[in-house]
Amino acid sequence: MPEGQVVLDHARLIDGRGGDPVEDAALLVDGTRVSWVGPATELPADHEGVRRLDLAGRTVCPGFIDAHVHFALPGRHGSPLEGLQEPPSYRVLKVLERLRTTLENGVTTARDLLGLDAGFRRAVAERRIPGPRLLVSIAMLSQRGGHGDFTTPSGIDGLAAAVAFPGSPSNLVDSVDAMRLRVRELVASGADCIKLASSGGVTSPHDQPEWLGLRPEMIRAAVEEAQAYGGLPVAVHAMGRPGIEAAVRAGVSSIEHGYALDDELRAEMVERGQFLAPTLLETMTEPDPARSAPGTYEKAVRWHRVAHESAARSVEAGVRIVLGTDAGITPDHGTNLGELDLLVRLGGLTPLQAISAGTRNAAELCGVGDVTGTLEAGKAADLVVTDVDPLTDIAALADPAHVLTVVRDGRVAIDRGGVLGGALPPLCP
Repeated sequence: MPEGQVVLDHARLIDGRGGDPVEDAALLVDGTRVSWVGPATELPADHEGVRRLDLAGRTVCPGFIDAHVHFALPGRHGSPLEGLQEPPSYRVLKVLERLRTTLENGVTTARDLLGLDAGFRRAVAERRIPGPRLLVSIAMLSQRGGHGDFTTPSGIDGLAAAVAFPGSPSNLVDSVDAMRLRVRELVASGADCIKLASSGGVTSPHDQPEWLGLRPEMIRAAVEEAQAYGGLPVAVHAMGRPGIEAAVRAGVSSIEHGYALDDELRAEMVERGQFLAPTLLETMTEPDPARSAPGTYEKAVRWHRVAHESAARSVEAGVRIVLGTDAGITPDHGTNLGELDLLVRLGGLTPLQAISAGTRNAAELCGVGDVTGTLEAGKAADLVVTDVDPLTDIAALADPAHVLTVVRDGRVAIDRGGVLGGALPPLCP
């Protein structure tokens, strides 16, 4: 029997590419990769000696990709201000738990858009800690007084003290030259993408979502530098129209939130091939007025309503949608797959389209489409096994009880109920 090879047999396959499911499929996992996938009846004869596991018709999907998370933030059961009272080592331990929970609930790749540095990515890649394959922006670049400025009245830089880890470049930039330098510093620090804030936000204390939070010439400078350094994706927090317009016309890779998109800007995004992460999961819970900065609750109520009205129009216009949750802001870590149901109910995607948004589309945006995002020969063995049909009950994927098995790079992160029976090695020793 060949070493390191296992056939997952009699699976219902949704491969992430957007086609109809294969009702009786087989996948050959060979080490860290999928080396063959297709109808079980077409499995080549030279694989006959490989160990087979009968999945008994359970559905297999690619591992999901959350393109917008914040592992340094606690979700709705905590406050970012807790970080002001904690040493960085203690905050690291809390991040490790969030990474594990997210992976075990179906997300095998995640893009952290503020907070984590490249050390976390390295530790995950080396299997020192369990977690999704990580991509990091390290910082979120904003002008002073913008969405990335959480300076307190006493003069403490809240993001630097409570969210960022020691040695990370600052979030604040105030000129074109400073922007160019900061992007270069982030590249040198190991950033996989560049995160900007071109509008105000709900949680930030000094601005409003409808304000232009980063001048267009600074956005253009960031995009130019990111292109020069290997074509790094540029993700932009943009809620109000001025910030969205400046980001779209500067040629960024993705708009994060995009609540005030109008038809003109949607058409431009389609023409440019830009992506939208609607982050609908974040809009389903309002911040606690008693624990929020003044005005935060009122901003949330207003802008979350705008978000719900906007998402379906963006889908109808043909904007390319990716799964992004803003987990850590209000969504709790591990609830990420709840976004799939919202993309269907509020965004108007079909369940199959929502799955592709959380797999193939997100992989393409994040620059890992050659590695993961679909189940096909040569790509990483990142997969989720579920006991429900997500095409008829996609909401069930938000319940960890239905995420039976999660495999990343051919190794088992969790196997609830023993579906794989120990046939694949564990992710971490």
